[in-house]
Amino acid sequence: MPHHKTSFATIAIAAALLLAGCGDSPEALLSSAKDYMAKNDYKAATIQIKNVLQKQPDSGEARRLLGLALLAGGDASAAEIELSKARDLKQPPDQVLPKLAQALLMQGKNKKLIEDFANTQLSSPDAISELQTALASAYSAERNQAASAQALEKALAADPQNQGALLLQARSKLAARDTEGAIAVLDGVLQRNAKNADAWRIKGDIQQYVLRVPDDAAASYRKSIEAQPGDVRGYFGLVGMLTRQAKLDDAEKEMATLRKLAPKHPEAIYLDAQLAYAKKDFPKARQLAQDLLRVVPTNARALELAGGIDLQRNALVTAEEHLAKAVQADGSLEMARRWLAMTYLRSGQAAKAQATLAPVVNDSTNDATLLSLAGEIQLMSGDARKAEEYFARASKLDPSDGRKRTALAMTQMASGKLEAGLEQLQDIAATDQGTSADMALISTLVRRNELDKALAAIDRLEKKTPNVPLTGQLRAGVLMAKNDLAGARKSYEASLAINPNFFPSVAGLAVLDLADKKPEQARKRFEDLLAREPKNSRAMLALAEAYARQPGDHAKQIGDLLARAVQADPTEVAPRVMLVDHLLRQQDMKQAVSVAQAGVAALPDNAAMLDAAGRAQMAAGDTNQGLTTLARVVALQPQSTVPLVRLADAQMVTKDAVAAEQTLRKALDLQPNLIEAQRRIIALRNEQGRMADAVALARTVQKQRPTEPIGFLLEGDARMAGKDPANALTAYQAGLKIAPAPELMVRVLSNLRSTGRNADAERQASSWRQSQPKDMVVPMFLAETAMSDKRLADAEKLYKDVIKAQPSNAVAYNNLAWVSSELKRDNAIAYAEKANELAPDQPAFIDTLAMLLADKQDYKKAIELQTKAMGLQANNLLFKLNMAKIYAKAGQKTEARQLLDELAKQGDKFAGQAEVEKLRATL
Repeated sequence: MPHHKTSFATIAIAAALLLAGCGDSPEALLSSAKDYMAKNDYKAATIQIKNVLQKQPDSGEARRLLGLALLAGGDASAAEIELSKARDLKQPPDQVLPKLAQALLMQGKNKKLIEDFANTQLSSPDAISELQTALASAYSAERNQAASAQALEKALAADPQNQGALLLQARSKLAARDTEGAIAVLDGVLQRNAKNADAWRIKGDIQQYVLRVPDDAAASYRKSIEAQPGDVRGYFGLVGMLTRQAKLDDAEKEMATLRKLAPKHPEAIYLDAQLAYAKKDFPKARQLAQDLLRVVPTNARALELAGGIDLQRNALVTAEEHLAKAVQADGSLEMARRWLAMTYLRSGQAAKAQATLAPVVNDSTNDATLLSLAGEIQLMSGDARKAEEYFARASKLDPSDGRKRTALAMTQMASGKLEAGLEQLQDIAATDQGTSADMALISTLVRRNELDKALAAIDRLEKKTPNVPLTGQLRAGVLMAKNDLAGARKSYEASLAINPNFFPSVAGLAVLDLADKKPEQARKRFEDLLAREPKNSRAMLALAEAYARQPGDHAKQIGDLLARAVQADPTEVAPRVMLVDHLLRQQDMKQAVSVAQAGVAALPDNAAMLDAAGRAQMAAGDTNQGLTTLARVVALQPQSTVPLVRLADAQMVTKDAVAAEQTLRKALDLQPNLIEAQRRIIALRNEQGRMADAVALARTVQKQRPTEPIGFLLEGDARMAGKDPANALTAYQAGLKIAPAPELMVRVLSNLRSTGRNADAERQASSWRQSQPKDMVVPMFLAETAMSDKRLADAEKLYKDVIKAQPSNAVAYNNLAWVSSELKRDNAIAYAEKANELAPDQPAFIDTLAMLLADKQDYKKAIELQTKAMGLQANNLLFKLNMAKIYAKAGQKTEARQLLDELAKQGDKFAGQAEVEKLRATL
């Protein structure tokens, strides 16, 4: 019997050695992996293939099979890496490239797919059809339907029975609203292959979303899962439907299976996050959403879900970031658009919220929730009448929760029964748990200026929603309307106690700080908000504005903040336009153009961005490109007069009067009484000596605006340009009979002086000042006239009259400083300093103060100030001449000569050459 024992042991050892030998063989391992893949066991297949790659890392076949296994298991990102390696290792293109394209498609890398494979040529019909099907899907995702249809046609031509292509054809028919045609294609596919999981899944989608038969949809999804248990897309439809039906236990049961099958698949993670959100497990939902975005960072649905979760958590900055990207990527995502509008509403960005809903809210909108949201947005933006309209429409559509009674109340008010309607609204607001009636009541009371009643309504709203910062902001707004600034401040502070980052209340307090002459405190509020929310672009813009209001040179800080705002919110146009405008004010034309071009690249069809780019190009002297860009704005806004007027201004800069008048005529076709266009056309005709045509248009203005003097002012200007002062005076005086417009009186006085009737001018001026004691336009004109006539004492008296009536008139203080200096008064510098205090960083005012300080031999301060003036307005040659004068007085002859030499090179471009030569001679 020992013989038998030895025999069995030998056999066992031999078998073990044989199995070990099979495990060590790459060929055997790859064969085993293929068997596993045939059984849809992609995890086991992956283990076998990785064992091969440990010994043969350059095995092209192993890389290809691993890529296929990963792709089938849902790990598209890893599949892309392995299939790319297989391609580099010279695996057959027909076997690799269609699958690599599929991996890119699953990740949403549509542009890369198109760039890499649009011109790829394969040999086998199956491979051609599969690749062209992937391309068709990518083109469709990029909204290039013509290219998608062409690729689909190629796919079906290569293989008319390609099931992937047929399924895409079904989707195309569905997109064209041919539901019956789509179902027919799917049924045809299923007749040939009843195990086609994709066909069952798409049919389930149609049954769920289009035909609204959830039981049939569930049956189709289950057949999809049965046909291909490892395909997560069947679960996607089923779990998603169960979640939306609030059948959360059933959804969790299916989700548990899905987690085991494909834990890293993007759609599985999406479903899991969606289910967690429905269960109100927001920490888990947020973590899953973050995991999902690491895999598919640009996927619109993933961004939508992440934004919705952040909104629920009140993380408004990240919610806005995610949802804005989602809407930009796919404007058809209804929930993303709603959530983004709600985010803007909660963060106090009424204008953005309104713009977000604009594409989906119109006269035909019949979604009560959407209309109610639009009403809240209008209320925040201050348009109580429009808010009332939206609330009324919403209430009519949804009779639940007291809204039917609210609709009746709104209807009564609309029909003139205001008191009865208000009484009903107050009753509903007091008894209903919803807030629609409260918001409608508040908007109505504010519009009627019944502010105490509005405050009482806000108090009731606050009891229903005690932890919402909006109520504090609403109360503060009403208190400010009552001029109760202290009460408004307390309400803003109470709002911020609920949410310290609620921007409208932060901004409201900053406004109150500025009113209290505490600009540093206003600035600090935005700095503190930025410390808490470093990506809050609105805080950056507000801080930039706060810097602009403070004395001193803050150009760098403002520019840096605007640049940060662009970086923080690259899809928002306002920071980019503000940065362009800031650079133009700084005379940095080159950088302004650069920033504008970057903005156009990011927002190619944004009219405001193109307008800023056109203005920058014109300022930089690139008139051809500027005209082209401004013409694009006109094309984008064909019914708006604003871009037409802007384009006409640019055409006038290039001396193309004919084109400018044609453009302005187009503006008048849109709005026949557009005074901005009429003014410009009259000015063009004046320049061309066409007085009769100019007068004819001015008289058209008179007919269109019979109660305004503007038409007579334009006629008088036209006649003055045509050297007809007598009839010009008649026109000006006719205008004054309609309204006592200071501009007309200035024209009358100028006319009389130009014709030698100085005594009449003085009588008219005296009479005007007696009848219009509050007007300071005419006294300013008279003072400037006295200055030009060298009647400095008269000018001094007039300017003092102006600053007595208008203590904040910086121009009057500046001119009075110059006059006082000429009269050798001791207070000249004090006046100049006051002008600079009232209007900081104004180059002309700085220039005046610098020159006065130089006269007092305070050369150090004078040079410092004049350097600043030149920095603010680098192209002002007069400032350079004044700096040369200061240097000369200070004994710094080298610096003076350098500036004078620069001015001399300007030749006829600078009218002060005689003064330049005179000063050079003294050096």
